[in-house]
Amino acid sequence: MGMTGAEAVIRAFTAAGMPALFGVPGGGSSLDLIAAAKRAGLPFLLARTETGAGIMASALAELTRRPVGLLTTRGPGVSAAANGVANAALERAPVVMLADGFGAKEAGFATHQRFDQAAMLAPVTRARLIAGPTPPAQAAVAALAAALGAPRGPAYLELSGEAARAPSEAPAPFQPPPLPAIGAEVIAAARALIEGAARPVVIAGLEAAAPARAAALRRLVEALGCPALVTYKAKGVIPDAHPLFGGVFTGGVAEAPLLHEADLILLAGADPVEFIPQPWRYAAPVLELAEAVPERRYALPALALTGAWEAAAAALAEGAPPRPWPEGRLEALRAAWAASLRTSAHGNRGMAPSEIVVEAQAALRELGADPRLAVDAGAHMFACTSFWRCTRPGDLLISNGLATMGYALPAAIAAAWHDPARGALAMTGDGGLLMCLGELATAAALGLDLTVIVFNDAALSLIEIKKGARELPPGALDWPEADFAGVMRALGGAAWRVQDAAGLRAALAESRAQPGPRLIDVRTDPSGYPAQIEALRG
Repeated sequence: MGMTGAEAVIRAFTAAGMPALFGVPGGGSSLDLIAAAKRAGLPFLLARTETGAGIMASALAELTRRPVGLLTTRGPGVSAAANGVANAALERAPVVMLADGFGAKEAGFATHQRFDQAAMLAPVTRARLIAGPTPPAQAAVAALAAALGAPRGPAYLELSGEAARAPSEAPAPFQPPPLPAIGAEVIAAARALIEGAARPVVIAGLEAAAPARAAALRRLVEALGCPALVTYKAKGVIPDAHPLFGGVFTGGVAEAPLLHEADLILLAGADPVEFIPQPWRYAAPVLELAEAVPERRYALPALALTGAWEAAAAALAEGAPPRPWPEGRLEALRAAWAASLRTSAHGNRGMAPSEIVVEAQAALRELGADPRLAVDAGAHMFACTSFWRCTRPGDLLISNGLATMGYALPAAIAAAWHDPARGALAMTGDGGLLMCLGELATAAALGLDLTVIVFNDAALSLIEIKKGARELPPGALDWPEADFAGVMRALGGAAWRVQDAAGLRAALAESRAQPGPRLIDVRTDPSGYPAQIEALRG
């Protein structure tokens, strides 16, 4: 029995293990694709914004390590999704964007909503395929291969309504492109570098979040007995409570005292996109473990192990020479790192950001809850990433490479849908939430176990710090305080407004008895942010 172009595309996606499609449909091919997905058992989740849908797809792709679909209409649907696609590109998430296009019959005369969609997305996609000129099944397989190649990232697939409804061949069997094996001689050279070091340090990055890699890297760290730092994307690869946890690496100054004492730095899957734009400040040689040669590097490695590096890490762990640091030194450095980033509240302005994080996690654990955390961009993210304690990869989701605001809520929606048993927690600033407010309705419609904590200081606090001595007009960086709790109730969720630790704990306790999503609007004291950012970044 034959199939249509839309059915061929969906069959290719399901064969590749795609868990869901997110999007905002229009006419053209999008309705054909949703109908084909329903017949194939591929869930379609309706978002309220295309950017939100792209972030949901990106977060689910990171959690499942599978390709996830993003569906939009043509024209404004594509342009509105661009930020979500850019997020997938810089977070190395295998998202396949499916957009409606213009078929041959329309191409000769249509100008309404028409621009070169593929060209617009070229800088943030691994490949751009137009189904019609290329058979839909072939285009879908090529898009999957591009998204799953190293480094992973989004691919664009354009399918007109005409091509979606035309007869099509079935897709060929698809297997993700394998990474090359790392040779024994290179592993031996890496072993020699480690044996020649007295104080090695490991920095785990986003590639280390894959389960097999995380396990192999943890064994290597424990065999060496050396400190290990994690990037934001690798939180949980080495648990925060692990005795060898050294802190969070960003490329700033907070972690510099520890790294200045190292005589070898192992960059384990740490993608340069994760580092802040500051020069590399360390003299120790670098041993790099990476899927592929990075486009740019902050430091030229003394030796690079490129390919399927989890096997190399496992081999290095076997018989690794113990390289513990002097007793008590790591504990002292880690304590100093944490102390430099802790914030305090002053007067009656609300809770300190680090206090919100610590109190929220403690209260949730007492209540038996273990949600994944999604963190938005903004000044509050420094407290979240420093003080939210993770035990395994995927415990924390963040837009790090792009650092887009409006991330936490859509990402938490994807996490809560993916794992209902754990649910999810979004920690967002008021500015970030205002950018994706409509997705509260998405969470309510899906009935998700999702808590949103809003750090409400009625300002763009991080940008306020960056303005320095510049004189800006009133209202350039702040706004009247919004009643987010009222908005949440209007959209179908439960909500509270609090301003101290007792209120936050009480609201969390009450919220756990509420079905569906809930929001806690926390008055936040931003006065500690400047010192915190100075300690972190210099």
